[in-house]
Amino acid sequence: MNKIRTFIDEIAKTDITVLIKGETGTGKELVAQVIHSNSPRKDKPFIKVNCNAIPKGLLESELFGFEKGAFTGAYHQKPGKFELANHGTILLNDIAEIDISVQAKLLEVLQDGMFSRLGGEGDVIVNTRVITTTRDHLEKSMMEGHFREDLFFRINVINITLPPLRDRKDQILPLSQYYLDFYKKKYGKTKPSFSTKAIQIFKEYQWPGNIRELENMIKRMVIFGEENLILEDLSARSGKNGITSESPDRLLQIPSTGSDNFNLKEAGKRAAEEAEKEMILNTLQETHWNRKKAAQLLHVSYKALLNKIQKYQLDV
Repeated sequence: MNKIRTFIDEIAKTDITVLIKGETGTGKELVAQVIHSNSPRKDKPFIKVNCNAIPKGLLESELFGFEKGAFTGAYHQKPGKFELANHGTILLNDIAEIDISVQAKLLEVLQDGMFSRLGGEGDVIVNTRVITTTRDHLEKSMMEGHFREDLFFRINVINITLPPLRDRKDQILPLSQYYLDFYKKKYGKTKPSFSTKAIQIFKEYQWPGNIRELENMIKRMVIFGEENLILEDLSARSGKNGITSESPDRLLQIPSTGSDNFNLKEAGKRAAEEAEKEMILNTLQETHWNRKKAAQLLHVSYKALLNKIQKYQLDV
């Protein structure tokens, strides 16, 4: 994600067309907003269009506008989203959902910066940066004839692929704390920090809905003030019943009893160390790395906790 952020900072300075790929809820729209906010166009409009939410028959008029009398009910001229985003940025979410009949007109805008309104005769000229997102493989849609090849290469000048949350688990706790603080303030709630159990389940759950699922889950937790029911639901959905992939019994990798290297005493020592390390890490995360408070919760001296942190290299 640090590499992606550096990449974003560079392309934000340009007007180049960007395609952002990723599963639902990975933050594609947020990346587009960051690109716009760090570009020379940041003081100009940022217009979002959810292509999958607009009926195919209305998408053309939504994007390019229409003239008075263009169709029944067109009682006045209406500018399209591209005109509203002139000198700014337009974000086309789920571009794979754009009907192929509209794709030719979109290609014209990308190539020449001009188009005609529905029912219009003259050309409208715009200077609009285009950012698109997709959760599907556009290459497959292109090969199946659902997406124009020339349009694909026009929008795919620069592409960014956002990894799912399950592949960047180090972000789960910071994001959880961010949403906890945000919704506590928004709804005037006083929910305390996450329990050790919650932190463990957050880390092990696969988050198929990615960041959006995490945000919604914490929002429910704040509003209802009930952590256990939501955690039980996550545990049930993960199919782990509270057993984590990092539990000591999975980390030991003890050889069979027929092995000459089998050592029960050593196995017990390793299991105890892994359990101790996990407990210390969870407590530090729960207290936001307040070592003094963590030492109190663990019933050890402050110095002893510092020694353990150094031993297990938790600060690294």
